[in-house]
Amino acid sequence: MKRRAGVLAGLIAAAGIVTAAVYRYIFFFSRRQRKHIGYPEGEQYTGYRQLSEGLIQRLKEIPFEEVKICSDDGLDLYGKYYHQAEKAPVEILFHGYHGVAERDFCGGFWLAREAGHNVLLIDERAHGKSDGHVISFGIRERYDCLAWIRYITERCGRDVPIVLVGVSMGAAAVLMTSNLDLPDNVKGIIADCGYSSAKAIIKKRIGEMGLPIGFLYPVVRVGARVFGHFDLEESSPVEALRKCNIPVLLIHGEDDRFVPCEMSWENYRACRAEKDIFTVPGAGHALCYMADTEGYRKVVREFLDKIGITIRVRQEACGQ
Repeated sequence: MKRRAGVLAGLIAAAGIVTAAVYRYIFFFSRRQRKHIGYPEGEQYTGYRQLSEGLIQRLKEIPFEEVKICSDDGLDLYGKYYHQAEKAPVEILFHGYHGVAERDFCGGFWLAREAGHNVLLIDERAHGKSDGHVISFGIRERYDCLAWIRYITERCGRDVPIVLVGVSMGAAAVLMTSNLDLPDNVKGIIADCGYSSAKAIIKKRIGEMGLPIGFLYPVVRVGARVFGHFDLEESSPVEALRKCNIPVLLIHGEDDRFVPCEMSWENYRACRAEKDIFTVPGAGHALCYMADTEGYRKVVREFLDKIGITIRVRQEACGQ
């Protein structure tokens, strides 16, 4: 009997160690790790490296105001506010998993800049200068998005239009915000290469690693609940879009090898609000702007015009 109890205790301990290790690998992101984020590796990115790094450097040379808010669960969250004109629309930009705002929006920032809009670049929780070390794949980040909306509304006024823009996990986060209680000045969402659910993208990655999905995904979900205190299936872009009532533009590369393009089509089909989708043949993950700059600019401008957002075209080069 004692031997069986010992074996059982050993199995429980082993399961706990495995769960903790898996949780740390997927959801934990330390400040030391953040310092080593660079340009993505891989053949899909190589041809755009010089252009991307040039745009990033130009972005870093523009003056900004560092701003800070407190999340609903007590974290200090930081952002960079780039002001151009009083009462101009504000675009709030949310980067991806293990991302950096200046890198992930080295294209999108310039579209907003070119349009004469004010821009807020976010360091999401557990990224950049913001507090926290747990990434929740948009589950908690959607409420941070809501907090940033409140900040801009209080700062700029309820009459100033807001557009939410996200890339990858940031796209999923803003899409999951779409069914929350948003103020009327949130006029639209632009989501570039967002996934359909945290569950779906994590299962995909587990399968690509050659690991048993049926066994490991429940371990991942339990780890998130026990150690991260959130449920991966609490919300998803697909579910949120079924209750969405603001216009949405979905963008995706057709050769995205991280988040399949089909996931944006799933989001498109689920969305009950006014919607558009733009896919770019041959484009990899978060590379639509680089692969088709003029097409990207055109579809974004058309979307902004459709939702009544003012565009004051500046002479600054965009994507050059």
